[in-house]
Amino acid sequence: MFENLTSKLVNVFDRLSNKGRLTEKDVDDALKEVRIALLEADVNFKLVREFISKVREGCVGEGLLSGVNPGAQVVKVVNDEMVSILKSGNHEFHLGDKTPAVVLLVGLQGSGKTTSAGKLALRLRQASSQGSLLVPADIQRPAAIEQLALIGSQINIPVYREENPISPLAICANGFSRAKELGVPWVIMDTAGRLNIDDEMMEELVDIKATVSPHEILLVVDAMTGQEAVRVAEEFHNRIGLTGIVLTKLDGDARGGAALSISSVTGVPIKFVGIGEKLDALEPFYPDRIASRILGMGDVLTLVERAQSVVDEKKAREMEKKIRSASFDLQDMLDQLEAVQKMGPISQILEMVPGFSKIKPNVSNVDMEDGRLRRAGAIVSSMTPRERRNPDILNGSRKRRIAIGSGMAVQDVNQLINQHRQMKKFLKQATGRPGKMKFPSL
Repeated sequence: MFENLTSKLVNVFDRLSNKGRLTEKDVDDALKEVRIALLEADVNFKLVREFISKVREGCVGEGLLSGVNPGAQVVKVVNDEMVSILKSGNHEFHLGDKTPAVVLLVGLQGSGKTTSAGKLALRLRQASSQGSLLVPADIQRPAAIEQLALIGSQINIPVYREENPISPLAICANGFSRAKELGVPWVIMDTAGRLNIDDEMMEELVDIKATVSPHEILLVVDAMTGQEAVRVAEEFHNRIGLTGIVLTKLDGDARGGAALSISSVTGVPIKFVGIGEKLDALEPFYPDRIASRILGMGDVLTLVERAQSVVDEKKAREMEKKIRSASFDLQDMLDQLEAVQKMGPISQILEMVPGFSKIKPNVSNVDMEDGRLRRAGAIVSSMTPRERRNPDILNGSRKRRIAIGSGMAVQDVNQLINQHRQMKKFLKQATGRPGKMKFPSL
């Protein structure tokens, strides 16, 4: 989402880093470009004006102008101000004093409330082993109840259903009672949306709030709607009092202005972000990590957390031994490909690597395609265990068999084998005497 904004900011900071000393004119020229980049990213214009003013105040000072690396200091000032913008409100999400705790999901039609309800339930179970009950209270949209029931069955989360639903208020009240019987700590209620905000919908939400006393009222907004999302958030907050925001489609190609503006303008914190269509594609919102991504500095913490969630610790230690001894075979490569695919889209993973934004223009879209990983996996899967352990035995007939079995060309098989050889060669060069790495940082 922040690709264009990140690219422009990185270019500005690179030019500043090449200067031995910054003058006020250098700072003003750079901030002019930053202002234009933020406005083009659809950030609220009042917020941009305030942001630029604070950054300039922090940059134009004797300590900064005479600094050893003034460019890096400007980046720090911008990063601190951006974190300040993003961290408005309390971003924590945890159980209150009373259980079951009710999470009321509200928003416009098509914002992704139903899917977000399932994602949140799965997130709570994976992150804290806490169970949930899903309550579909949207009787306006055809098949909304069926959709949530299907999502619940996919992730093995119970869904409360009524044969003849009378009203959303009755569904929520009865669902809350059912959650007490089940003893689950969370009740996640999916309410109806509208194409436009109207009094009838708001009064319905006010009545539900008074009846079930929700612990969290989360507005689900589509990041693709830009500044319209800010206006919607303000109206919902004024009427029912939001406690947080779920920003969906953060993996899309929108300009990112909503993410930067919504919390600062409304005072309501973003608590979760949707980063994909899969049900496990929901992450807590960390202001410092998002700011780091926007400024092209990557997001190592999130990258490590994703890796830890898919990599078995015992297998990781075994893999480390193989890498140190340069005995990395094709089966190991297949295991690594599968682990990477579980972490998410390859383009998304690479954007978390510090410095990748600078080399991204030199990386082709083909290299970042998830299909390329799947094709490589198909080739290795078409080999016998013996061939995976010892690819040197692969002759012409074996390669043709593997190509046919994987639906690829012999050329693709040869390319994968060459890549594996290059990787082994590099690992051998990176390893000095057995067990001793020449480059420990690798």
